[in-house]
Amino acid sequence: MIGPDGDQLGILTRSEALKIAEEAGVDLVEISPNADPPVVKVIDWGKYQYQKMKEQQKSRKNAKTAELKQMRLGLKIGANDLEIKLRKIREFLAEGHKVKILVVFRGREMAHQELGYVMVEKIIGLLENDAILEQKPQMAGRNLSIVVRSK
Repeated sequence: MIGPDGDQLGILTRSEALKIAEEAGVDLVEISPNADPPVVKVIDWGKYQYQKMKEQQKSRKNAKTAELKQMRLGLKIGANDLEIKLRKIREFLAEGHKVKILVVFRGREMAHQELGYVMVEKIIGLLENDAILEQKPQMAGRNLSIVVRSK
């Protein structure tokens, strides 16, 4: 058993532990009921709950939510422009975000959707060291999209 001042008190009976807690004006809390003998702690339950709540708020404040970033590419994108877009995608992935890559079809490009799938395969090949494909290529209107996340 652990006392109100943090000292380890050893093995006590239940009534002795309750008496110590009552004298200190605090609560007797069971920490590990499955242990033999069960482990209990003498603490102020209200103060303990308050500290736990503050700890959770702090961890929530520090937690970074992963956003879904989006990168749009045309079907006729040049090699250098593609490299710049891929560099930005790698930055997003390094920050822990997921990235939705859209290949946008314009006008008569819709007649050649297979070129979009070829471009998606090329992008996946270029990002294979940095990213994992999370969503298979999917057509939605005039956009072919995939979602990737960091390894």
